[in-house]
Amino acid sequence: MALLSPVTVPGPRRVVSVDLDAPLPSLVADRTGSSALVVGYRDGFPVTTLDVLLTADPADAARALAPLVDGHPGAVDAFPEAVPDADLPMISIVVSTIVARVEDIGKLLDFLEHLDYPDYEVVLVDNRVKVPDIDALPGLLEGRNVRLVTERRPGCSVGRNSGVAAARGEIIAFTDDDVRVDPQWLRSIGTRFVREPEVQAVTGMILPVELETPAQIWYEAYYGGFSGERTFDPVTIVPDEVPGVMRHAQASAVAPDGTVRKHFAIYGIGGYGAGANWAVRRSAFDAVGGFDPVLGAGVPARGGEDLAIFIDILWGGGRIGFEPRAVVHHRHRQDLEGLHGQLHSNGVGFTALMCELIAKDRRHALVLARLMPRAGKIKLAQLVSRLRGKRDAAAETITEASTTRIPRSLAYHEFRGFPAGPAAYFRSRRFWRDVEEGRFRP
Repeated sequence: MALLSPVTVPGPRRVVSVDLDAPLPSLVADRTGSSALVVGYRDGFPVTTLDVLLTADPADAARALAPLVDGHPGAVDAFPEAVPDADLPMISIVVSTIVARVEDIGKLLDFLEHLDYPDYEVVLVDNRVKVPDIDALPGLLEGRNVRLVTERRPGCSVGRNSGVAAARGEIIAFTDDDVRVDPQWLRSIGTRFVREPEVQAVTGMILPVELETPAQIWYEAYYGGFSGERTFDPVTIVPDEVPGVMRHAQASAVAPDGTVRKHFAIYGIGGYGAGANWAVRRSAFDAVGGFDPVLGAGVPARGGEDLAIFIDILWGGGRIGFEPRAVVHHRHRQDLEGLHGQLHSNGVGFTALMCELIAKDRRHALVLARLMPRAGKIKLAQLVSRLRGKRDAAAETITEASTTRIPRSLAYHEFRGFPAGPAAYFRSRRFWRDVEEGRFRP
């Protein structure tokens, strides 16, 4: 409890979608919350977010929202002309689940049934090691156009690999069983692949479904968005073509007009994507060997499987497109214990991933050694900031999100996961070897 003592527990925060081309809604404080995360839309796509403090007077919220109307144009589209349906590729949506969130799975499948896309399929992977006597899954699938794949070996990586093996699409899209997808999700992904044929993968925007509990609010404040600092501008991640050991070790985020928005080490690609919302060409997926079963949820390494593919693509000279028009809404962990576990897993998974990258290509060790001094300073600054209860990136304006005090326990659980990652990686290798050799017993 000492880690929580300096923090004021926030009340619920509404998530409100606002059409910036229509009259602004009347927003006031009520029993559902005294603040709101407002997501501003134009032409059906999100273009900005703003945390707004609510009062009994709707004029206060209207004044806070007024700059959004004039200050944000429509969603940036590098290729505004529509792609004919006949030119869009078939997309297979792969969702691997252990059926722990039955209600969420049902809602996801409802959304997947009503996507605006001409040619797609849904492949659901039952990745439970054991099936309970009372099984909710058959009832969830009844009457739905969903292909079911069974994979009893543990781990989301092997589950997703089995889903891809059964998929028929030339593009494979991945999402999780705790999200909702926008109707235009696949069309935005398919359009980006057609208009930018040199990209091997496309990542998208992740917004929260709800911010009803302190844990959900703290998670948004901790990272500033699901994947990292939230941006609504499309970019293409292009690895550096420099000679020597640093070849493809760093990358630039290039906007449609050719300007470089950010330059970073490829190990930081998580700021532009996460496993809950991305798609890949089947050829690129096969080229990197698919998901590494040593990594990911369900095995001791806990995570890093999606970042591993992103890094492998960039390491090989491929490109990744970030497409903010491809939107899903994620349901964050609702309780603090679950959030602590997630952040700890993030820390463990990241350093376990570094170990696996080095095991596959020793050049990663040389690159990481060269980058370590600067990366260490950045991580130390993050740790100090977060232990003070602040976000690691300052907000441009003072909003409720930028002033929300974050429990020191969040940083504690994430950062203590980093040194645990290497041991978890070696346990994960032994674990997966036992699975392959038939010695695993659930």
